[in-house]
Amino acid sequence: MDLRERDVLPVPRGPLSAAVLALLTSGPPAAGRLLAPPGPLTEPWGEDHQLALHLCYELHGRGLPGVPADWEWDPGLLRFRQELERPFLAAVRAEAEPVPPLREALEPLLTEPPDGTGPSHFLLAEGERRHAREYLVHRSVYHLKEADPQLWMLPRIHGPAQAVLTAVLYDEYGAGRPERAHSLLFARMMAAFGLDTGYGDYLDLVPAPTLAVVNLMTLFGLHRALRGAAVGQFATIEITSSPGSARLATALERFGGGPDGTLFYREHIEADAVHEQLVRRGVIEELVAAEPEFARDVAFGTVAAGVVDGRFADHLLGCWRAGRSSLRSALPDWAV
Repeated sequence: MDLRERDVLPVPRGPLSAAVLALLTSGPPAAGRLLAPPGPLTEPWGEDHQLALHLCYELHGRGLPGVPADWEWDPGLLRFRQELERPFLAAVRAEAEPVPPLREALEPLLTEPPDGTGPSHFLLAEGERRHAREYLVHRSVYHLKEADPQLWMLPRIHGPAQAVLTAVLYDEYGAGRPERAHSLLFARMMAAFGLDTGYGDYLDLVPAPTLAVVNLMTLFGLHRALRGAAVGQFATIEITSSPGSARLATALERFGGGPDGTLFYREHIEADAVHEQLVRRGVIEELVAAEPEFARDVAFGTVAAGVVDGRFADHLLGCWRAGRSSLRSALPDWAV
């Protein structure tokens, strides 16, 4: 399945994202063209801030439609991105503190709480097909490029940890079988639920809590100083994925997903059960053994993942339990 690129830019959500879009559509980068924050950056969790940061980050990945590739390393835009990153990272740190020792940070991830309340629990126990379709739209922001933000970790860690991490990421891209790449499996699942599969098609619909999850991955991945946190966040995904994937596969089957509509999560039940052991023992233990000073950074990444994931889950469940859409505008009724 072809993951076509979005061919229009998103709608701005405030002065920050409007300023980024205006700059990027003004032509190629030119000396002396500066971008300054149009006021104090006091809402790092807000729609405008998160979209502006997402736009900056997309330049390092698949790019933005109609935007010259040279903008990726424009010094003025990079300075502005840094201004966006600082309050976002500070807000995450504020909610993550106090960061426990690494062993304590990992321990709760290794067992399933008997009274789990996250989105996968909701979808399995009481969700409807409309909730599942919204959930896939949210997750498409990451899963249609799955593991791309984590690839920046590879040249920044070395030795056994790098070798094991490479093996895990190789699986994310289909382990040499392009048709098994996880991004393509996710697109097939979206199609089975009557959703568009183009990369970025639903960007205007997803709210700030969704963007924050992916923005934090990219923030950690792009900064060498945060490579330990990147490992911790990725480890959290892999360690907790298998049980949640089992719930989602069962729920999506109940909603009529069929083979294509459940394959992505069924693939993750087994794959991430293996990845959990590899990441925990082959990546984290080896990395910390070689560089003990990174233990706290890995622990921070683990807790930080819980911060953004918790905000995302609270948003979905709050909306669904109140009987309203979790997206910025509801999906068309006819797309069932």
